[in-house]
Amino acid sequence: MFKSSLFAFSLTIGLGAVSALASNPMVGGSEMFPVKNIIENAVNSKDHTTLVAAVKAAGLVETLQGAGPFTVFAPTNDAFAALPAGTVDDLLKPEAKATLTKVLTCHVIAANAMSDAVMKMVDDDGGMHKVKTVGGCELTLKYKDGKVMVEDETGGIATVTIADVAQSNGVIHVIDKVLLPKM
Repeated sequence: MFKSSLFAFSLTIGLGAVSALASNPMVGGSEMFPVKNIIENAVNSKDHTTLVAAVKAAGLVETLQGAGPFTVFAPTNDAFAALPAGTVDDLLKPEAKATLTKVLTCHVIAANAMSDAVMKMVDDDGGMHKVKTVGGCELTLKYKDGKVMVEDETGGIATVTIADVAQSNGVIHVIDKVLLPKM
């Protein structure tokens, strides 16, 4: 009796662990793993190939593989495609590396800010919370209907479409718009 109860308990724990592993968020058709860093996960997302190419062109791969913690607002390929025609191609040119770096680092906060923490900061600040990015930009965080929104320095607003994708060195929040700094 004891052995069968112990087996049943072990089986339940084992299945729970498998279930927990299977519940990692899917981003761009790939499972994201909290034991991998931001770059290790991002390269597997089919929705973030433009972002990954931009990070490589800006020379930020090593930084985003670092210890962090980082909160990355990660625009999708569709978000980049919504920029004016030719913008992405121009930003990926070697002579635009400084501008590209500024744009990308304005998507990164030096903290591990899950959406519940962001919403608490917004509530504590009366409906919006300003935050400085690694690139020196100031973003305004808000939320509506349980979705975090990020306003950039130009007044553009991105909505977090997939929140709280845990990484070994922080968190990724997938967004539907590229955040732009004041130039």
